[in-house]
Amino acid sequence: MKISENWLNEWVNNDLTTDELMAQLTMLGLEVDGVEPAAGVFSNVVVAEIISCEKHPDADKLKVCQVNAGTETVQIVCGAPNARTGLKTALSQIGAVLPGNFKIKKSKLRGVESHGMLCSEVELGLSQESDGIIELPADAPVGADVAEYLQTADQIIDIDLTPNRADCFCISGVAREVAAMNGLTQTPPCIDVVTESISDQVNVQMKAVEQCPVYISRVVKGINNQAVTPLWMKEKLRRTGVKSIHPVVDVTNFVMMELGQPMHAFDKSNIEGDLVVRMAKKDEGLVLLDESEAKLTPEFIVIADEKKALAVAGVMGGLHSGVTAETKDIVLESAYFDPATIMGKSRKLGVHTESALRFERGVDVALQAQAMARATQLIVEICGGEVAPMNVNVDEANVPASQTITLTAVKLKRVLGFDVADERVTAIFEGLGLVTTFDNDTWTVETPSWRFDLAIAEDLIEEVVRVVGYDQMPALRLHSTDAIRVIPEQMRQDKQIKAHLADLGYQEVINYAFVPEKQLQDLGVADGGIALANPLNKDMAVMRTQLLGGVLQNIKSNLARQSGDLSLFEMGKVFVENKAIQQKDYLLMARCGMNRPEQWGEASRKVDFYDMKGEVESLLGKTALLFEVSEEKYLHPGRQAQVTSEGEVLGYVGQVHPSICQKLKIKQDVLVAVFDVAAIKSISLPQWEAVSKFPSVRRDLSIMVKEDVTWYDVQSAVRKALGADVGVMKDLSLFDVYQGEHIESGCKSLAMALIFQENNRTLEDKEVDNLLSKAVSYLTEHLNAELRT
Repeated sequence: MKISENWLNEWVNNDLTTDELMAQLTMLGLEVDGVEPAAGVFSNVVVAEIISCEKHPDADKLKVCQVNAGTETVQIVCGAPNARTGLKTALSQIGAVLPGNFKIKKSKLRGVESHGMLCSEVELGLSQESDGIIELPADAPVGADVAEYLQTADQIIDIDLTPNRADCFCISGVAREVAAMNGLTQTPPCIDVVTESISDQVNVQMKAVEQCPVYISRVVKGINNQAVTPLWMKEKLRRTGVKSIHPVVDVTNFVMMELGQPMHAFDKSNIEGDLVVRMAKKDEGLVLLDESEAKLTPEFIVIADEKKALAVAGVMGGLHSGVTAETKDIVLESAYFDPATIMGKSRKLGVHTESALRFERGVDVALQAQAMARATQLIVEICGGEVAPMNVNVDEANVPASQTITLTAVKLKRVLGFDVADERVTAIFEGLGLVTTFDNDTWTVETPSWRFDLAIAEDLIEEVVRVVGYDQMPALRLHSTDAIRVIPEQMRQDKQIKAHLADLGYQEVINYAFVPEKQLQDLGVADGGIALANPLNKDMAVMRTQLLGGVLQNIKSNLARQSGDLSLFEMGKVFVENKAIQQKDYLLMARCGMNRPEQWGEASRKVDFYDMKGEVESLLGKTALLFEVSEEKYLHPGRQAQVTSEGEVLGYVGQVHPSICQKLKIKQDVLVAVFDVAAIKSISLPQWEAVSKFPSVRRDLSIMVKEDVTWYDVQSAVRKALGADVGVMKDLSLFDVYQGEHIESGCKSLAMALIFQENNRTLEDKEVDNLLSKAVSYLTEHLNAELRT
């Protein structure tokens, strides 16, 4: 939110410099994002009046004006379409310097001398656009310095408000904070009571009192639709980032920026019957003020008449009922809407309004009548008109009640860690508008209507420390009796896992945890997706249940840019719903393209299952790592395996199912490995073993088995066959797989090497032959293996 420093000073007169004010606001929790001057720097620019305005003799679009500059009358050649006799405007005299170091000199335009220049708002740095020269009020003093007259020595402060501080979305709210910080008193403008001269009212039907417990309306008839917004109001609105539109609309915006209460004005002639505050009908349509068409649902609250919707409550009014240049009779609206009802509605409609920004965070529930009185006063001053009494509709049962909070002096000191005088604490609470009593070392505080963010004692402690100043807290040496938790050596940290993958040539990717529903549909897991109630957009509508979808999108994006040899990994959270929503950390490794960079010494080939399997073994480093056949739907059948260790499933490795790649238009095989991070964090520490001084014995064994017999089956069978003597077998490895000539159809040949060794003696050949015989017998009996010679 942008505020004018000069406007703020009208509410709370202080001697702070801009830098001091910015520091105080930030310390108060109203973080200052930036500050900029209200206008460009210019000099020798005065208020002038055009005495005569004639057409240029040699140029259709130029005019020759005689201009009264106060001390003299000068001739100015001007091309502005709004230049006319009697207009008071800004004249940059010869020698003037405008923003951008633009110097004004005597000149000739099409043979006619010009002694200066009539300035637009753009040329004075007051605006980014203009339709002509600046138009000053008729009572502007000729010859006065324009910078002084417009009070351009002002700073615009941009404040980044947190959602809980909706009370500071206005000048009065910020002034209240500055006053409390400096022990000052606010000086709000005097709101004169207007004379009620007519009795006209529009009846209001309250059909959504839970969503709108307070609704105040007022009829003003016979306004002057030729009136213009005063320059002082235009300037204040401009400096808060609001564009001038129409005097009535400008007044409602001015009250919103001044007091924090959004308002709206209807053209009374377009209201048919009563006003109705109700929930929208299914698929009800309304053309908004920005000419966009809104399709509403019953979760929206609308202001309607007896035949049609007039406005989306708390967001934007309708085009057909808005105030125009022809409007003579208006109905002013000032209401309180439940923040939960308004929250997210502007995003659903694709519009952004200052009103919605305030209503969805909450406005002061006691402010509506004051805002109505202020708006009425300003409209009558600017546009005239006859005023009717306020039509006040309040459902007390649904009006938010104030909170009563207690805070003890003991707790305040314990939490803050330093002393604040009791009188200072009481003064802080009262300065912030909290009704406070102090008795028996306890403050009892009743929260004001604008501070609905205060609910517990800790909230009051925060109020004390932010006003006292975080920078005023004494610096004390931290101390603790807590022992530092020792991480077990066998517990691997995330950074160690990532570092190992980086050593293997992988690059880390990070994707959003919120994904489009189609991403889960492509993976065939859309049923498990957890939809968000209020997504930021359709591409972030569901909480991901797998990491695969995001990484595949990364691969697709890289392939589209001719980067085809990829090794990527992501470590992040996935979300599953099992009675309650749970989040788990998962690791996904993915590879596609060639197995290694192209080189002269070895032919390149496509990465395959065994490349990925080897890298998994390198990462996990578990001695009892087993790969078993699995049936994961997102992996290629026959090219996937379940990774287990000591009976625990760690994850899966395999090729992504071709149908998924086809949907995503990925024309390469993608190999992945997916692991539960918690399951792979524990690693086996190296154990010392004596190196045997005795020779090892190798025996090669070749068997023929059915195609469906796996190497895992063979390993298990050999180990079971050796029984208690399995420790003598130091290694068992497969070195050849063969199918073809001399092998029966449906079978395969497996050739393996068995290494035997004892630590305390040399094995005899007959012992080794006996062990080998046991293995062959067991393989023959349990796997129908046939020994090949």
